[in-house]
Amino acid sequence: MTADEKNRYKGRMPTTIKLGAEQYEDLSTENLTSSVDWRTKGAVNKVQNQGSCGSCWAFSSTAAMEGAHFIKTGHLLKLSESNLVDCDPKSDGCDGGLEIYAFQYLKKHAQELESAYPYRAQTRRCNWTKSKGEVKDIKYVQNKPKSVEALKASIQAGPTCVAVDCGTPWMHYKGGILNSKKCGTNLDHAVTAIGYGNGYFIVRNSWGTSWGEKGYIRMADIGGSGVCGVLLDSSRPSSTD
Repeated sequence: MTADEKNRYKGRMPTTIKLGAEQYEDLSTENLTSSVDWRTKGAVNKVQNQGSCGSCWAFSSTAAMEGAHFIKTGHLLKLSESNLVDCDPKSDGCDGGLEIYAFQYLKKHAQELESAYPYRAQTRRCNWTKSKGEVKDIKYVQNKPKSVEALKASIQAGPTCVAVDCGTPWMHYKGGILNSKKCGTNLDHAVTAIGYGNGYFIVRNSWGTSWGEKGYIRMADIGGSGVCGVLLDSSRPSSTD
């Protein structure tokens, strides 16, 4: 993937202000399991490809919403990313957005299914229909930054939105555990942490299955800002309707 292609494949807005999540969640880290993989529990849909549209924020937040709904109901739905791309008024469609902006939108507008609102790698006029809305975000939380344990606790509770710097080490990732000091902390790409193991996080990307480990990446769970800034800004819908 060229640098120009990469620029079209990210799309997370810079976070320069406190975004005002309802709370910073302080989950207990005393009872962390040794590993979590929400794929094996049925809470994660197949990896998708956002195409030449900066809609990573919509894929990240949608995967987290799908996971939260599954945990509550036992049913995995395929929700619509384009519903967010076209309709979230605070984000800017294919030109970028934020996961928390998506959660704020979904507090008032239940997200439609992808079958009703199919994905298109472009920003179109909003076509949301109230009667077709399936899942609404009741509450979302942000996690304590720069804490491996806090992020693991959030992932243990459900798939969690994380932001990363998708510079050269990320862009050219082929497999294994990424632990590169060449990654920066310019959080320009939103993805979803769906598990962790011994020394790493499991993260779902939205660049198709030909990237990484069939669309996933394992990232070393080092402290500080984390690899590629993964510990700096994470959030999760903690309750859905």
